[in-house]
Amino acid sequence: MSEGTMQRAAQRDHRAQRPERARRLNRVVVCAAAVPVMLLAAACSSNSGSGDGAGAGGKKTPADGAKASASASASPTVQAARYAKLPEACKVLSGKTLGELVPKGTKSAKEGTSSDVSSRASCSWNSLENNGVKGSQFRWLNVSLLRFESDAGRGSGDEQAKEYYAKQVQDAKSVAGAKNTKSEPVSGTGDEATAVRYDLKKKEGSFKQQTVVARVENVVVTLDYNGAGLAGDKSPDADDLAKDAKSAAKEAVAAVAKANGDGGAASPSTSSSASGSASPSKSSSGSSARSASPSTSSSTKAASKG
Repeated sequence: MSEGTMQRAAQRDHRAQRPERARRLNRVVVCAAAVPVMLLAAACSSNSGSGDGAGAGGKKTPADGAKASASASASPTVQAARYAKLPEACKVLSGKTLGELVPKGTKSAKEGTSSDVSSRASCSWNSLENNGVKGSQFRWLNVSLLRFESDAGRGSGDEQAKEYYAKQVQDAKSVAGAKNTKSEPVSGTGDEATAVRYDLKKKEGSFKQQTVVARVENVVVTLDYNGAGLAGDKSPDADDLAKDAKSAAKEAVAAVAKANGDGGAASPSTSSSASGSASPSKSSSGSSARSASPSTSSSTKAASKG
């Protein structure tokens, strides 16, 4: 083959290869151009579904911000307790009252132990009147006061006091061995009050028990009073004991109000304390309420003292 022929053949091969290279180049350019489009579409798809309640571009709308702010600012609040302290337990009753209930024991006051007297306090008195061969008259009196502080976790002081009040009344009605149990509401003594009476037979004699449970706002007052004729003396009149117990309970409730600068809370109050949110406090009253054992049988204590 001549040199000219070989040159023309090479030129044909070169021209034949040019369209093929052009087609390959076009495919590369098209694919390269398609990549940004696909990435952009994927990015738009991702942004459109991001964020709950988000607006365009994933940004929070003003409404979303308001909702979040409202949720963050919402915090538990509870009404402030009205009474912040308790009176001295051994001074809630006047000398005149003690002279009527425990005539031979007006100076026998014994204060109960308490880790916080502003939340939990008690005092007891006992009286033994010796009538010689006719026997003796025994009396025992106890006043317990329990104050509840408002707490965001446990609720308002009033609500806690209501629960404890109901429990105290139920405990007084269910004393083991009690006979002829009766109960009745007591008016004009705090926000609510109940008197429970029963007979309890002991080896020393037959005891006439009177228990008055009263609630004034966030404080519960429990007054136990019993009497017995010992060594052959006759039993005291239960109605007289009940009357004295109710009167003493009313006086103790008034002492709670007076200790807190409120002279009118001896009668049912028309409204609770000033509203407002009480910050959760380390309430000794709450812990004492949980640990406070119910007054099961004051008569049993009286018998042991007699």
